[in-house]
Amino acid sequence: MSDIGKQVRELRSVQDLAAWGAGELERANLHYGHGTDNAEDEALQLALFAAGLDYTADETSLSCELPEAARRKAIELIGRRVTERKPAAYLTGIAHYGGLKFLVDERVLVPRSSILELIEAGFHPWLAGQEPDRMLDLCTGSGCLAILCARAFPHARVDATDVSESALEVAAANLRLHGLTDRVRLLRADVFEGLPRAAYDLIISNPPYVGSEEMGTLPEEYRHEPAIGLEAPEAGLAIVRRILERAPDYLSQDGLLVVEVGNSEGPTYERWPDLPLTWVEFERSEGGVFIISAQDLGDWRRRDKKI
Repeated sequence: MSDIGKQVRELRSVQDLAAWGAGELERANLHYGHGTDNAEDEALQLALFAAGLDYTADETSLSCELPEAARRKAIELIGRRVTERKPAAYLTGIAHYGGLKFLVDERVLVPRSSILELIEAGFHPWLAGQEPDRMLDLCTGSGCLAILCARAFPHARVDATDVSESALEVAAANLRLHGLTDRVRLLRADVFEGLPRAAYDLIISNPPYVGSEEMGTLPEEYRHEPAIGLEAPEAGLAIVRRILERAPDYLSQDGLLVVEVGNSEGPTYERWPDLPLTWVEFERSEGGVFIISAQDLGDWRRRDKKI
């Protein structure tokens, strides 16, 4: 990057900083996939944060001259994005997801689960317009999915679990931010181990599903995320297997299980070809999410006890 003093003098607005920053990021050959998918949006996110604005800022705000301190901060953040290869959300401590702001740091994954689209659609048509009474978010991380579910279903009771105490600390901060400490209960549990028995109408999970071989090929940006939230044994399917093993014991009679497996969709089918999964088609996301009813999962488990 060129002399920062020169850039501070020449780049006066968010628009200037974002345009310059996009060029810097593109030349650095970075990876995008933690809230943005291109250099322009990533640079704009950093410039907006430095200016104390968010993505709803109007054209006038974007073109106004910024104080020198804000300009310098934006340039420094863009420089760190290039040199440190950290996702922008870790540099700002904030992720925008599902129209909400979430606090994030390197104790949790940056929110990006495809399950968001299902929440926005009220899990239609699978819930058929019925609001679940009890919900469970396994491997909650930052708590983002649990919070979005609580907002989508205002009468539901939501439990959110994680094996990581540090992740639960971040989730607790997000519950306070969104005023949901009375409606979302955080519990430390290793999948279902340590979780009190209950009958949930809906269980969702974005568990670790990256195998060790794939972990070695991930771009550097993923190295800043907690490996415990990404990597799983058995070619990425160990946690998924444990969810399938025990979910029937925690689902209500008409309950649903929703699990994201990302790039492990093919291996999931190959390992359990007789499992009657419905794979969701998304408008904005790549997929890799399956849904199965409590009845189908229970019947399958009874037929094949070797999970």
